[in-house]
Formats: sequence, structure tokens, C-alpha cells
Amino acid sequence: MTLTDRIEINPRVMMGKAVVRGTRIPVELILRKLSEGASEADLLDGYPSLKREDIQAAMRYAADTLAHEEVVFIGGTPDVRG
Repeated sequence: MTLTDRIEINPRVMMGKAVVRGTRIPVELILRKLSEGASEADLLDGYPSLKREDIQAAMRYAADTLAHEEVVFIGGTPDVRG
């Protein structure tokens, strides 16, 4: 299984946001619910079309997106306190 088996970006679905393939469930929603304390079981109960693998793919998608993020500092030197 690859990430694209579970997550898709289609400009005609949810205005191009990353969603679980074949649904209108945005990756953002899954991550937000998890960050608010929802469990995997809560998500599966609340969204019957969602599978455990979809939740894992959403988290993997977010991690991959952040891993490839580039930060550009404009003007001045960033504060690099540890």
C-alpha cells in the first residue's frame, strides 16, 4: 500500500484539500480530531467509511508534508535559541 492508495488531492473535491480517497474526509479533519483527544475508535465510529489504514495514511501524509517543507526567512537572522 502506498500513500496515494489512501490519500488524494483533487481540485474538484473539497477545493483540492488532501482527503481520504473516495471520501470527502479531509486529512486536516482527522489530524484535528486526534489533536483534540479523539481516539482512533472515535473516528471509526463517527465516520463509518473510514478505515484504520486511512487514519495512519493521514498521519503519514502530514509527516511527509512537513518533512519536505522549506522555510525561507526574509530579513534578519532567525533567533536560534535551543
